[in-house]
Amino acid sequence: MTQSPDDSRTSGLATGFSAQLPAWLQGELTAVSTPRVTPEERMELVNYLADRNWREGNGGPFAAIVVDHVTGEVISVGVNVVLSTGLSSMHAEVTAISLAQVALGSWDLGADPERELELVVNWRPCVMCYGSTMWSGVRHLVVAGSGPELERLSGFDEGPMREDWAAQFEARGISVTEGVGRDDALRVFREYGEADVLVYNARGAGAIALD
Repeated sequence: MTQSPDDSRTSGLATGFSAQLPAWLQGELTAVSTPRVTPEERMELVNYLADRNWREGNGGPFAAIVVDHVTGEVISVGVNVVLSTGLSSMHAEVTAISLAQVALGSWDLGADPERELELVVNWRPCVMCYGSTMWSGVRHLVVAGSGPELERLSGFDEGPMREDWAAQFEARGISVTEGVGRDDALRVFREYGEADVLVYNARGAGAIALD
């Protein structure tokens, strides 16, 4: 299902926008909602969603889920839907975080002191999603990796991230775990980069050169 910004307008100005999970993922919500107990099980789902997403043409090879850190209950799933929505902010982390906030009825995913939530992503958040994750209220972040491989393999520009990005999360009470499902994540990025697809950096043909 292709979504687009809300067409409601007042005096020629848009007054709202909307975004939804793609139809293929909506059709699989029952299956993907099965609790994922271990970090490996959680990242296996994320890598699957990321791979499926770009092949379906919704956006880049990125996915994220919000889960209960202890039980593994899946609170929300998200994929990158930049192309299908026409909205540059609809990255996987933003989508997953927003849907979790809708599901729980709160902008603060850390509001319940008895329930710590975890965001699982198939790479370190980009510069935009870095802030979105930090301010979401999640207490844990699990990523497949954090090095320059993503940009080299996919052609995306992830932005000017701080070198101490993980320490900044930790200083704010958000634990960071790296290296879960890394090889599978790199495979997804490699296959995406080798395919004939649109790498939608708003400026420039691709990512900055990295040694």
